[in-house]
Amino acid sequence: MWISGAVALVTGANRGLGASFTQALLARGAATVYAAARDASMVSVSDPRVKPIDLDITDRAAVAAVAQRCGDVDLLVNNAGAMLLGPLITAPDTGAARTEMEVNYFGTLEMCRAFAPVLARNGGGALVNMLSVVSWYTVPFNASYCASKSAEWALTNAARVELHGQGTHVVGVHAGFIDTDMAADVSEAKIAPEDVVAQALDAVENNVPEVITDEWTRHVKSTLPVDQDELYPDLFRAWAAGASPWGRD
Repeated sequence: MWISGAVALVTGANRGLGASFTQALLARGAATVYAAARDASMVSVSDPRVKPIDLDITDRAAVAAVAQRCGDVDLLVNNAGAMLLGPLITAPDTGAARTEMEVNYFGTLEMCRAFAPVLARNGGGALVNMLSVVSWYTVPFNASYCASKSAEWALTNAARVELHGQGTHVVGVHAGFIDTDMAADVSEAKIAPEDVVAQALDAVENNVPEVITDEWTRHVKSTLPVDQDELYPDLFRAWAAGASPWGRD
């Protein structure tokens, strides 16, 4: 599908990558962008085509109400997410893991389910899920987030198959650290949010199912058949030595 003339909804649109998605959609000629956030008053993009919407994607009733209200959407960008930087085994409890799964997996699932019939009525359109390099690579200090992103990757692949028959193009976007507030304290190399968004929207317009945005993410995906030999030994050593938690020193 073409972005020009599209009606899009972006979750997590109040800052960072979500704001970049909103700006890029406008620049490519989108007719309307519903900018969804828990507090829509925090949406920073000012343009008459932007329609701020209060939305907590973990609230099933709120998601259903927004899907009914925004019945003209033909491009859904599931960008909202939570990253709480918690391990799995040594965390004091499972609270962080449950929150990340509720937002990143179940919240995204609710959005996909609610908007699938909307997209179908509007000709199929496209659905974009923001995933991560850690869909394929789990690091202890951030393990519960990694688990939720791995689940979201499985969701994305299933949605692609289930929605193919109605003409909906599903794009999974994988990236390493993105230069936004979420990764403000990270010293690793980061990719610019504008670069991630440009690649994602190019994939929408060119019918590409998966976007792997940066060199590290491409490397991780390429080593999946041998990850226990090529990725995790470095991580074991780095974790034991207190070096880079990503095993990339």
